[in-house]
Amino acid sequence: MAAHLGAHETMEVHEILCSAIAGINTMQLYRPHVKDQRLAQIMDKQMQFTINEYNQMVQSVQHLSGQGMAQGTPYRAPSNFQPVYGLDNPAASTPNMSANQIDDRDVSSALLAFHKSSAMMKIIAALECANPQIRSMMQQGAVNCSEQAYEIWQYMNQAGYYQVPTMKEMTTNTVLNHYEPASGMGMPNMTNMANMVTPQSNLYQPNTNTVRPTLPQ
Repeated sequence: MAAHLGAHETMEVHEILCSAIAGINTMQLYRPHVKDQRLAQIMDKQMQFTINEYNQMVQSVQHLSGQGMAQGTPYRAPSNFQPVYGLDNPAASTPNMSANQIDDRDVSSALLAFHKSSAMMKIIAALECANPQIRSMMQQGAVNCSEQAYEIWQYMNQAGYYQVPTMKEMTTNTVLNHYEPASGMGMPNMTNMANMVTPQSNLYQPNTNTVRPTLPQ
């Protein structure tokens, strides 16, 4: 039995699930065109993760009991990657005239676009969710998509498919050094700020001490 959810969050979940199906189908369509073994391994891993995440979301929203939700394993992109900056004779981009022309660059570009759009959709959905469990699931889903996008970007950057243009060092420094810390307002006491933060576990606890007004007879 499906959970009782608000109209807005119901439609957000609907959009996310539709997008996930389209993404999985797209991966399956592109998979036979992959030639690079490393890209094949990344794609197979991400496809299986996306299928598992989709199944978990379907089960969660259809059997939401309010007693907690099983959390999937977060996706993590490799953290020891060193990006390559600068342009080195980047190849021209043009649409393919035939599906037979699809190569690893096309496949990785499609994967990157899918993960980027999914991350944005899920974080927007999280902002519209009233149910705390659905909200948490969307937040984690957005992070998972961003990690998968970064993993694909790492592959593309190393292969020369996604090069990173840079500015002159003086220009970069001028832009970033334009900003200064706020002054004259006093620096916040981090201990006091920590004491002001309500623990996450207490956010949704009802206040049993609240005095309810008596309605007129």
